[in-house]
Amino acid sequence: MGLSNEILLDMYWTMLLARRTDERAWVLHRQGKIAFHISGIGQEAAQVGAAFALQRGQDWISPYYRDLALMLAVGLTPLEFMLSVMGKKGEPSSGARQMPSHWGLRRANVLSHSAPVATQTLHASGLGLAIKLKGDKHVVLTTIGEGSTSQGEWYEAVNWAAIHKLPVIFMVENNSYAISVPQDKQMAVPSAADKACGLGLPGISVDGTDIVAVYSAMQIAVERARSGEGATVIEARAYRLTPHSSDDDDRAYRSREEVETYKKSDPIPLTQRLLLSKKIATQAQLDEMEKRAQTEIEQAVADATAAPYPSPEEALHPVYAEEVTHA
Repeated sequence: MGLSNEILLDMYWTMLLARRTDERAWVLHRQGKIAFHISGIGQEAAQVGAAFALQRGQDWISPYYRDLALMLAVGLTPLEFMLSVMGKKGEPSSGARQMPSHWGLRRANVLSHSAPVATQTLHASGLGLAIKLKGDKHVVLTTIGEGSTSQGEWYEAVNWAAIHKLPVIFMVENNSYAISVPQDKQMAVPSAADKACGLGLPGISVDGTDIVAVYSAMQIAVERARSGEGATVIEARAYRLTPHSSDDDDRAYRSREEVETYKKSDPIPLTQRLLLSKKIATQAQLDEMEKRAQTEIEQAVADATAAPYPSPEEALHPVYAEEVTHA
């Protein structure tokens, strides 16, 4: 795929940083230091593989709530994430007004995340239309869970992008469960990518634990979008290794044996084995990355803990424009 050793190591580093940041958030929640966390553990390869296929900082992203690894890949810092989950001043997505993991990052072209599931795909198609009308060559990546492909908004967004050949990539991160509902209760087709056919655009299903496979599928979709051929649906198959959120008890709908079985396809050790087998990294290098990630995250937690909360008055500004100029 033309990926250098340096890029592959950077991809792994981003996955590792996301995993350790995610794990630390779970600990903070159990300690009563944050109110809520929603996890992307098990989906890091899909998110990072997709991000690295984009022109980061130039292309646009309309993400969903599990996309911590994707956000780190496009420039969010662990400190900014920790400010978010703690509701502290300086949080970049909403000024600490929104729930955690409702992403927005202006400097990285990440659209502000709307809370109702699937609505971000409509925003992506609208942005795709604007890009086409302006004659730009940028593309839009929007992500969603497989359960949300049952929503009417998703069909509307994909249909609009298909009709108008918009430069939008719809990536479905299929993690096997829509909260507690398994895939076979969500769709009658074997793959979310199969839904693309009836809407008139191509669908690609890929192993979402294989970072190179995801990157390859994304490259195809990005080339289609950038060359004016239109949208693509990509299904990245993975498994959600954690409960739906910190408020969920997943023992009510899946066995511990099932979860343990799927840990064998955890993308972090899979990618480690790839790097070691291809002699892209040594075990010493991977160990050093581990120490670096832990150090960076602990510093982020310390800095976020010390940061002040926003003043109450900040809830009112800048919700509305202070000055409106009429041309």
